[in-house]
Amino acid sequence: MTIDQARLAEIREGVGRVCARFDAAYWREADRTASFPEAFVRALTDAGYLGIAMPEDVGGAGLGASEAAAMMQTIAASGAGFSGASAVHMNIFAPMPIAVFGTAEQRRRFLPPLIKGDDRTCFAVTEPDAGLETARISTFATRDGDGYMIRGRKIWTSAAQRATRALIVARTTPYDEAKPLAGLTLFYAPLDRERVEIREIHKMGRAAVDSNMLFIDGLRVREDERIGAEGEGFKCLLHGLNPERILIAAEAVGLGRAALAKAAGYAGERIVFGRPIGQNQGIQHPLAKAWAALEAADLMVFKAAALYDSGAACGLEANAAKYLAAEAAFEACETAVLVHGGMGYAQEYDVERYMREAMIARIAPVSREMILSFIAEKALGLPKSY
Repeated sequence: MTIDQARLAEIREGVGRVCARFDAAYWREADRTASFPEAFVRALTDAGYLGIAMPEDVGGAGLGASEAAAMMQTIAASGAGFSGASAVHMNIFAPMPIAVFGTAEQRRRFLPPLIKGDDRTCFAVTEPDAGLETARISTFATRDGDGYMIRGRKIWTSAAQRATRALIVARTTPYDEAKPLAGLTLFYAPLDRERVEIREIHKMGRAAVDSNMLFIDGLRVREDERIGAEGEGFKCLLHGLNPERILIAAEAVGLGRAALAKAAGYAGERIVFGRPIGQNQGIQHPLAKAWAALEAADLMVFKAAALYDSGAACGLEANAAKYLAAEAAFEACETAVLVHGGMGYAQEYDVERYMREAMIARIAPVSREMILSFIAEKALGLPKSY
C-alpha cells in the first residue's frame, strides 16, 4: 500500500501549470454568469489529464485513484474550487464501471472519446422519490427487440446540459420480484434530447456547472450499450462509489486549502490598530486549527486511495475521508470568511464562493449522517440503523 510521491508531485506540478492560466477573476465570472468553464476543460484535455485513471490500451494514463485525487485536489486548491473540479469530475470517475465491467469492444468504443473530450458523460442515479435508497429507484428499462426502452426521472444529474451520454441505472426487474438490489441494470445511453428533457436546477453554489432534473420518456438503448450483465447494475455502480468519495474528499481538501491561503494572505496584510490582524492569536488559532484538520483529512484521503489502488477493501476509509474532508473544508471556508470580516461577504475576495461550494461536500454524494451510520455498523459492529 505505497504511493509514488514523486509521481504525485509531478502531477500536481503539471496540473498546477494548467490551472495557473485561469485566475480568480475567471472563476468569479464563471460563477456570476453560470457559464461552464469550457476553456479550462479544453486546456486540461489538451494536456492529457482527462484520461488519468483510464486504461492505457484505450489512450489513458493507466494510473490510479491516488493520482486522480492529486489532480482533482490541485484543481480545487488553485482557486477553481468545485467550479473547476466538478467540470471534469464526471469524466474522471464516472467511466470506471465501463473500464472494469465493459467488454473489450465497449471499452474501445466508449472510453477514447471521453479521454479526448469528444464525448462528455453524466451519472444518472439519484431519483426524486428514492434519494440515497438506490434499491427504490423506479426508472425502468423494458426489453424492446434487441435493446431496451427506458422511462423515468433522475435528479441532481451534474453536467447533463453538455453531456452526450449518460450512465443510467434503471430497474429491469420490479422491486418486489427480486432481491431489491438485484434488479438494477447499468446502461451507457446516448442522451437523446428528443427523449430526455433536461431541466436545470438553480442552486446556491457552483453555478458554473449545471445540476439537473432528467425526464426520460422512451429512451431507446441498444443491448450493446448495457454495461455488465442484466441485474448486476448495482455491482457495477459500487465500483465507482468508493473512488467518487475519494475524489470528492480530495477536492474538499483542495477547496479548504484555497480558502486558507486567501485568509492567511489577508491576515498578513490587513492592518488594524497598527498591526496585521494575523499577529493576533484570535486570528491565528482558528486558521491553525483548520490547517490541522485539513492535513488529517488529507491523510485519510490518500490512505483510502492507496487501498483502492491495491485492490483492498476501502469502503470505510473512503467514506471516512469524505466525512473528514467535508467537515474540514467547511471549517476552513467559514474561518476564511470570518477572518476577512465584512469583506468576506464580498464576491471580489472569493471566500464567499468557497463557503457556498463547501456545502456540496457535506451533502453529496452521501450525507454525513449516512456515513456515520455506515461507520458505526461496519467498523464498530453496531446494529444497522437504515
